[in-house]
Amino acid sequence: MTAEVPDMADGSALVSLGEIKELAEVGRPTVSNWRRRFAKDVLESGRDRRAPFPDPVAGSDSRPLFDAEEVASWLDLRPIPDAEPGEDGTVPTYGDRLRRGLRLRGLVALRHELGSANRLIVGALAVCAMAGEGGDLYREAVPEELLEDAENADPRVARAVRELVEELGSPGAAADTVLGLAERLESDLTTDTTPPAVAGLISRLVGPSGVLSAGPGQPSVINLCAGTGELLFARDDIGGRCDIVAVESDPLRGKLLLYRLFAHYCTAVDVCARPEDLDSLRPWEQREFDLDPDRPWGMPSADLVLADPPYASGERESDEDGPLGWALEAVRRLKPGGKGYVVVPSWTLSRPRVTAPTPSMRMREQLLSGGSVAAVVQLPRRIHPFRTGAEHALLVLRGVASQEEPGDVLLVDADRIARRVGGEWTGYVAEVLVAGRSPVDEEAGFFPVWGTGPRAESLLDGRSVLPAHRLAAKEQGLDHFSATLDARREAAVALPRLKDWIGDLGVARRHPDATVAHRKVGEHLKGGQLRLLAGHRIREADIGEAGLPVVGREEMLGALPFGARRIALEDLAQYPQAVVTERGDVFLLTEHGIRTHVDDAGGCVLLAPVQGLRIAAYRPYLAGEERAESLWMRPQPLAQLLAAPRNQQRSSGSLVRRVSVRDMDLPELAPEEVAELESILSETDRQRAQVRRQLEALDNLALRLAAGVADGDLALRRRPGST
Repeated sequence: MTAEVPDMADGSALVSLGEIKELAEVGRPTVSNWRRRFAKDVLESGRDRRAPFPDPVAGSDSRPLFDAEEVASWLDLRPIPDAEPGEDGTVPTYGDRLRRGLRLRGLVALRHELGSANRLIVGALAVCAMAGEGGDLYREAVPEELLEDAENADPRVARAVRELVEELGSPGAAADTVLGLAERLESDLTTDTTPPAVAGLISRLVGPSGVLSAGPGQPSVINLCAGTGELLFARDDIGGRCDIVAVESDPLRGKLLLYRLFAHYCTAVDVCARPEDLDSLRPWEQREFDLDPDRPWGMPSADLVLADPPYASGERESDEDGPLGWALEAVRRLKPGGKGYVVVPSWTLSRPRVTAPTPSMRMREQLLSGGSVAAVVQLPRRIHPFRTGAEHALLVLRGVASQEEPGDVLLVDADRIARRVGGEWTGYVAEVLVAGRSPVDEEAGFFPVWGTGPRAESLLDGRSVLPAHRLAAKEQGLDHFSATLDARREAAVALPRLKDWIGDLGVARRHPDATVAHRKVGEHLKGGQLRLLAGHRIREADIGEAGLPVVGREEMLGALPFGARRIALEDLAQYPQAVVTERGDVFLLTEHGIRTHVDDAGGCVLLAPVQGLRIAAYRPYLAGEERAESLWMRPQPLAQLLAAPRNQQRSSGSLVRRVSVRDMDLPELAPEEVAELESILSETDRQRAQVRRQLEALDNLALRLAAGVADGDLALRRRPGST
């Protein structure tokens, strides 16, 4: 704890070395180095006339306390490297930074005295807004509510904020700093705040078009679901704007946004509670000022529309005014040729069409079929610090004039880009959206809204339009023929007894003109060629050691052997929806990759999240009712093709990365090619099982030898003549 006198603004606070580190925003070694190198005795011995580091005034030898103002005065001699000079040409120092840190800490301490974080923030922003509006000189021009909040602000809050304004050089910067303290003040304002990375990405996308550039005739902006304005204030050139309107239904957030705009010298701005209010806002028109008569002052539409609805995963899927309703509202509010940027939960893009389409599905198809969507950007997972269970996407929308016949939509997987380039992902994504392509095919690609052929892929085919589910490409920089030959050679060397079989394995390049078509698993399910077997949730108490085997996550990951857990038939009767597997069914676990397993005997019960796929024609084939040449797919090839790298990369999800089974694809192969692949894979499994038994035998031999020697029962000696 810091010992300090009651009045925190008089500079008499005492700080420890650790607090100097935090307030000056440097590392602990830096503070220790300052104190050691600039100690009074060290400077005197070297006849150095520089000012010594202040001596402790309280505390103990193990935790000395220093006068904060003495430390700040000493740090005034040390400019911050690479800092931009202020308007008066002075360079900021570590002393300035420490004093600001003290003031902010004082504001945080006042929160407990005032009893309400929101009361403190409203008062602080009201003081900033009064400074931005010139309220001290033109009180009659200030809104009555603002005047009242500024007068009711605690005097200590007002004084700390005015000092912050003076230090930072503008009331807008002070207002932004106070809002940045919301989490430390334990305010719930931060729960719906747009993440800085998302606001920065949208700012980059807006930047090249000059939408927020200053000057006469600058385009107008509407911010739907504005919150406290993170999408607006991501840029530095918002100061002085008067053609901004915002919609925020929460009265507190709406008030704070208005005060923040005032603090940034944005005069004649409005914040309303509903989008409908935009149509009647400011009834007078610009022609009154001899300006463009086609642009009403009320701005029912704008050149740029922004929105970040505060919805969590799966919330309001069946509501007519769900998350995609804001995207439709943004399109309606766009001027011809305008741009819209709307953040939506990714589940609105990944839900497949069902027999009775949900409102979210209808709105998604309305956006796509109307040509409103220019791009879909899948944002990195866990990008929102408070909505950790939700995954988000950014819709880039077009104005009416740009909505010709729906063409191609650019899908961008920013999550994959972020994993490749790290913190610089926003710049890469902005470049991809401008160029329309990425060096890595799996990261971006254009997809048509309407399909032109009988099996052409389109965004209106009822499947997920999430980029991770649509983007798939061959492995980059890999020659499959050479890689397979290398694998065959390595296997022959490692397993000499299998050399003849491996050598007879025929591998050839496919003719370049013999292209292989792919179909989604969802199409096979819809056509009845495959059947999806859902996993079930069964109480742990009903799982024992007798009955039918159960297959869950543990079995698929290898933590438990298959058959170790079972369920009795009388207990299974409590779960009428549970399906018992058949021979040839393929088990799938699609979390953090894809794991598959072929059921060789049948009679298993699947535990969620494990799923199964059943080849509809396989049972008649086993019964002799189908000929081998008519079998379109077999279990072993199905399992291996589902787990191929092109399907592994389709994962999405914020907390758990999953691959949608319906969005996996399978190549269309001739029956004889499927049969040959089945034969090779089955023999590979047989040889693998044999080698595994050999390895287990060697492991057991080593175990018994070590156990016998450890217990003193065995004596090992080399046979005569052995080397």
